[in-house]
Amino acid sequence: MSNNDKTLTKTHERLFKKDFTLVVLGQIISIFGNSVLRFALPLYILDQSGSAALFGAVSALAFLPMIIMSPVGGIIADRVNKQRIMVALDFLTAALIIGFMIVSGHTSITPLVIIMMMLLYGIQGAYSPAVQASLPLLVSGENLVPANAVVNLVNSFSGLLGPVVGGMLYAGYGLEPILQVSAGCFALSAVMELFIRIPHQRRDTKGGMLAIVRDDMRESVHFILKERPVLAKGIVLLFCFNIFLSSMIVIGLPVLVTQTLNMGSRLYGIAQGVMAAGGLAGGLVAGVFGKKLKINNIYLLLVVCAAGILPMVLALLPGVPVMVSYIVITVMCFLLMISATLFSIKMLAFVQAQTPVNIVGKVISFLMAVSMCSQPIGQALYGVLFERLAAFPWVVMLGACIASFLTALFSKRVYSRLSE
Repeated sequence: MSNNDKTLTKTHERLFKKDFTLVVLGQIISIFGNSVLRFALPLYILDQSGSAALFGAVSALAFLPMIIMSPVGGIIADRVNKQRIMVALDFLTAALIIGFMIVSGHTSITPLVIIMMMLLYGIQGAYSPAVQASLPLLVSGENLVPANAVVNLVNSFSGLLGPVVGGMLYAGYGLEPILQVSAGCFALSAVMELFIRIPHQRRDTKGGMLAIVRDDMRESVHFILKERPVLAKGIVLLFCFNIFLSSMIVIGLPVLVTQTLNMGSRLYGIAQGVMAAGGLAGGLVAGVFGKKLKINNIYLLLVVCAAGILPMVLALLPGVPVMVSYIVITVMCFLLMISATLFSIKMLAFVQAQTPVNIVGKVISFLMAVSMCSQPIGQALYGVLFERLAAFPWVVMLGACIASFLTALFSKRVYSRLSE
């Protein structure tokens, strides 16, 4: 065995220890259940109402609890055992789904779906910081990029299967079996997470809960604005990019496939699965070449994302066959996800490496919360635009392309100055 092979073997052993492996397996199961449910519930609203504006408003509303709970989850993740957070939230989600199934037969289901989506997003906002903050404690610094790539891979893999399975179940049997599958996934994930051991150091707590939240938030803001101001600049650019591009994909894909192209929920599920496969491919690329990707030129990935919208614009012009439009949109979403995943993995590893372990949870969650604030704004906006311009969806896409491209070019001034 060569020296290089020995080095790779050691890196592999350091990365895939028992606790990290259990975190990964728990993520696969939990995120699959989440992906199936997040696919089905918004699609149910769109099917029942036929309104893109209502679909966008509901999706935007569901994001608000995630924005609120993300920084709170970061504070909790830095003070409470992260393994206990994961177990408790997975058990809670399973219980909520079971409660939803029991209550749904006795009341109007549309408001119940909205409430359920808000609860799911809020729980996810508290759950994600615990996972991200645990990585620096489970793997060495040199393995942060591969570890983030692995976590992103399982997210994408579960996201790949979720919409495909969800589309088949929803088209054939409706909402009920999706709820049953999701509840089982969360319960199984929680049981697996009982066996994880994540290092935890208790921190002295002074004052009440509000004082703790205030002091921790102040510490996060001071670190971001004063000690690492480049993080603040980068997150402002991401805020703009999420409004122009990410929100357009979230709202545009289901509206374009199910309404503009009239392809049905089954093909929409396939399109969602293909897009998730792009995230899977991006995670694989990041895992193999992540160390070679330099932080100061990752703005090019945003340029690629913006340019990828243009073929979708052309595919929606009058006279283009419906199936051609569907294939072009699906393929471009796949390629967009590769670039977007590479970008997010590298940026997340950069933030983790630059942040002290005792505050990494709340710093990451604060940055995520600011970035996510753009989602409800963008989704509500695109919901209205796609409904008002239903006959000219390419106009909406062209506007998103131009705005995203300008933001990506401007981001060069920020990211080109970063160093590893």
